[in-house]
Amino acid sequence: MKRTGTLVILGIVVILIFWGCSGYNGLVKQDESVKKAWNNVETEYQNRADLVGNLVNTVKGAANFEQKTLTDVVNARAAATSIKVDANNLTPEKVAEFQAAQAQLSGSLSRLLATVENYPTLKATEGFQQLQNQLESIENNIKNSRKNFNEAINVYNTKVRSFPMNILGGMFGFHSKEGFKADAGAEKKVDVNFDDMKK
Repeated sequence: MKRTGTLVILGIVVILIFWGCSGYNGLVKQDESVKKAWNNVETEYQNRADLVGNLVNTVKGAANFEQKTLTDVVNARAAATSIKVDANNLTPEKVAEFQAAQAQLSGSLSRLLATVENYPTLKATEGFQQLQNQLESIENNIKNSRKNFNEAINVYNTKVRSFPMNILGGMFGFHSKEGFKADAGAEKKVDVNFDDMKK
């Protein structure tokens, strides 16, 4: 009788060990997926930063181009590339800082492209058109990589916060991570007046 009780307890302990190992390995797998997705996000933003240099050099060649606009883009690019976030340390503050710097670069690029509208000769050059097409492609890649990152974060956070995995995760240092939020101002209502467009 005593031996049966010992075997039952031993069986429960073995099951718990296998469950713990499986749960731990699952958390590691999800954590690695988040890191991979973050690396993809950084790669796409780096691709954009690399392209900005070429874009600025192309625009710089246009006569009388607004220097302040170019300076703003160069400064925003420097700020965006100076912020590095370790995939092991995706705190809300770090992700928000990274996102703010990238949003600043996006804004300055938008102003640059809007200013180029005043330079039809520059806008018509093949080199500028190629760079603009590359920039549009990279912006789409950034959106997709951010979406994939947020999906990886969601899967990871769901697992790390679910009972009883939250207990096991807490024991081994697995905690919720922060994903991307909508850019500042995205919640504002945009008024479209079709009557003004007809004029």
